[in-house]
Amino acid sequence: MAAITLDHLQTMKKQDEKITMLTAYDASLAKILDGAGVDVLLVGDTLGMVFQGLPTTIPVTLQDMVYHTRCVARGNQNALLMADLPFLTYATPQQAMISAGQLMQAGAAMVKLEGGEIFAETIRSITQQGIPVCAHLGLTPQSVHSLGGFKVQGKYPKQAQQIRSDALLLQEAGARMLILECIPYALAQEITQSLTIPVVGIGAGPYCNGQVLVTYDLLGLTEGKPYTFVKNFLLDEQGGVPAAIKNYVDQVKKGSFPGLEHSFS
Repeated sequence: MAAITLDHLQTMKKQDEKITMLTAYDASLAKILDGAGVDVLLVGDTLGMVFQGLPTTIPVTLQDMVYHTRCVARGNQNALLMADLPFLTYATPQQAMISAGQLMQAGAAMVKLEGGEIFAETIRSITQQGIPVCAHLGLTPQSVHSLGGFKVQGKYPKQAQQIRSDALLLQEAGARMLILECIPYALAQEITQSLTIPVVGIGAGPYCNGQVLVTYDLLGLTEGKPYTFVKNFLLDEQGGVPAAIKNYVDQVKKGSFPGLEHSFS
């Protein structure tokens, strides 16, 4: 199997082939995900919540992200490796470039940052230095306090229009991919169709170019009631974790996951 590149992902969008993405924080799990054919491994700052036991992603440091990116890179062979820029490590274009550089040196092939129009110049500056950027709109967990909690975004016309506008602006600034989190599926479909870059959803319905989940969620390892957009792929799976991951990949590729029951109207 050839290593996945940004060109591969762009071709998948053009050919209407679904992109699969999952979070990874260590070499062992990365090897399983890569072996199951996951296209993109995301070293997410969600590691703060599912790996470190924190209430939000905000306390996660750049040093945490560099360490876990190195670990995942050791277990990965073929998937494209993306890493999150954590809270307040990209407040200026100059700071973002230094932070992104450390993640790339740790093994990432792409970095992800949260936020809209205010980060257009940052994305432009980073990409001009040869660092691919994935944008992230909708529910942005690093802004959980200003958003008033983990809530669906884009339900109201003004908010939806801002997300539309930001998506186009960040693409124009040089973003090579977009993640849409917890927005109504019709809005996600509209944005996906309007952009030329791949759009990956989480809680954004079935009409994006691909899907991402926190791996701990799809394995049923997180406490409390699962989010609407989560499905436990390990439940009733006789083949264990590798088979559950393969089942996720197969269902996303076939378009059977997520369904409208995993979406917000």
